[in-house]
Amino acid sequence: MNKASVKMWLHEPLKSEVSVALERLAKTEDVYHIAVMPDVHLAKDVCIGTVVATQSRLYPQAVGNDIGCGMTAIGFQSHADVFKNETAAARLLNGLGKLVPTNRHPKLTMVDSLPDALQQAPLSTPKLEKLKRRDARVQFATLGRGNHFLEFQASEQNELWLMVHSGSRAIGQSITNHHLQQAATANTGLKFLNAESEAGQAYLQDIEWAYAYADLSRQAIMEAAIVLMEEFFEVSAELSSMIACHHNHVKRETHFGETYWVHRKGAVSAANGEVGIIPGSMGTASFHVEGRGCDPALRSSSHGAGRTMSRYEARKTFTIKQLRQQMTGVWFDHRLENQLREEMPLAYKDIHTVMRAQRELVRIVRKLRPVLSYKGT
Repeated sequence: MNKASVKMWLHEPLKSEVSVALERLAKTEDVYHIAVMPDVHLAKDVCIGTVVATQSRLYPQAVGNDIGCGMTAIGFQSHADVFKNETAAARLLNGLGKLVPTNRHPKLTMVDSLPDALQQAPLSTPKLEKLKRRDARVQFATLGRGNHFLEFQASEQNELWLMVHSGSRAIGQSITNHHLQQAATANTGLKFLNAESEAGQAYLQDIEWAYAYADLSRQAIMEAAIVLMEEFFEVSAELSSMIACHHNHVKRETHFGETYWVHRKGAVSAANGEVGIIPGSMGTASFHVEGRGCDPALRSSSHGAGRTMSRYEARKTFTIKQLRQQMTGVWFDHRLENQLREEMPLAYKDIHTVMRAQRELVRIVRKLRPVLSYKGT
């Protein structure tokens, strides 16, 4: 059996455990091409920052649990100095805490029902339908934990932008877990579904729903932030400026004259001219980009900076003093300082180095610096 071709865009040598994981992936049946992004790092089963092309098989572990996780951004009719003092920033952070919970909505802010598009599109089993009516509803328009965030940012022209990073929440993981139970086992231990089988078609049906859920949830989060900006600062959003992308998906695409199932786990589609969003870590720069359509990279780019250490290692290694130093000039909730150590910039790769490593994958349209960061823990 032939190994898959593997192309890499790196700024430093791979860690040994990442190399082992990629070697295993390259030997997996029906995997023809792999592109490795500069933010690649170890994750369960398949590394984050990898793009995998197969011909007939779907590998849910090459998509990940947080199906449809991605970014949405919008500009405002304002300069970024609207948060000119701590009182203004604290007011907004408190408002976000009420309207955009981390985990689930209380009854006061919970939606009565999911948007019509999500209600009308069925999931593949009664069990998943039950979770849709229950868990998916109470978690709709919630941020999530870990590296998910809502951040106000300033462009190099001091224009105010908002960026939201969130995904399909618990329902995405439930969809993945359900289909992994139906999956067969490949030669390397990864689980797969034949795309044309009944099980494969059910997975595709459910992940399309999860993409829509994640997209609409991010839009609802953004709308809540827009309401607060209008109420507190009399600042309106420029609706025509909205851009979005997601970085955990599988799609049917043509590459090298062949049609493949292209799995992106922590990677963004970057076809020529395609708009994308690449955030840095908390407290560092983010970028709006356009794809260059690099074929060897399966027309993809990184989805962020990429971790250099686990959250557990970061909590053991870094102090609150270091967090404050790295977050100088950025408003955030100091009550969460202890927990936020796991997300500080030192726990991630340098985003500027990552961007240099993928110059042939994307062109930078806009560079942004953080002004106010709202995160769950």
